[in-house]
Amino acid sequence: MLILDNNSQIEHQVLNKQIEELEDNIDYYKTEIRKDSIRIKKLKNLDQIEKYAREKYYMKRENEDIYIIEFEGEQKEEQNDF
Repeated sequence: MLILDNNSQIEHQVLNKQIEELEDNIDYYKTEIRKDSIRIKKLKNLDQIEKYAREKYYMKRENEDIYIIEFEGEQKEEQNDF
């Protein structure tokens, strides 16, 4: 005789899969928080703020010219140095 109720094996498998996905999400967000914390610490330094602004937003100093060279077929990669 087989009785299926709310505590069935199938329901446990579904719940276990959801738990694994949530634990993976926790790990992902913890690593992202660590990366962001490091970036925030680096950006407290004025030199790092200037470097970030010049590289990311192409900001420049007075009397300075910036030339951006893009090669054909080359994709722009986002740097995660910060």
